[in-house]
Amino acid sequence: MKKHKLIMIAGALLLLTLFITPLWRITLQAPQYPDGITMYIWINKITGDSEYTLQNINILNHYVGMKYIEPDSIPELQYFPYIILGMVLLGLISGSIGNRRLIFAWGSVMILLGALGIYDFYLWEYDYGHNLDPNAPIKVPGMAYQPPVIGSKMLLNFRADSYPYWGGLFMGLSIILSFVSFFLSPGSTVRKPVTAMI
Repeated sequence: MKKHKLIMIAGALLLLTLFITPLWRITLQAPQYPDGITMYIWINKITGDSEYTLQNINILNHYVGMKYIEPDSIPELQYFPYIILGMVLLGLISGSIGNRRLIFAWGSVMILLGALGIYDFYLWEYDYGHNLDPNAPIKVPGMAYQPPVIGSKMLLNFRADSYPYWGGLFMGLSIILSFVSFFLSPGSTVRKPVTAMI
């Protein structure tokens, strides 16, 4: 099998790592939590660094009027695994055929899905941090508690760190491999040597 096909197939199979490692990680650090509280966002669930992580975060949320995090109520966690499996299948088909247009289309769709996923994540965080219970025990006028999509941000005395985890990195590598396959595929001008005109 040609190299560009193998690279495309490897890129598609990399998406399966999303089922065994989280996509994103959010860590909250404060004087009362010197080791931090870490929440992991998978494609089908939300977990923490201990079995009590979500419970502790929801207790903190209660005091400032934020919504509880209830993974079962987040529809994206229900259908996102099927999207990933569908993209793996389409990626394997594209790699097996080796058609550069199919490979380019697959990589482009993955970029679009990634962008939509990040935008959806932002909207969820915005709602999570702005729509506060007016009867919350702690009210700070003008204060919002939206964590950053990526990077660090102070929320009262908590520092929130939000970064891709292994699953997110593997997803990015999957997209990169698809475009490597595209440029190595037959018909790519990148592979043709430049010849001097005589």
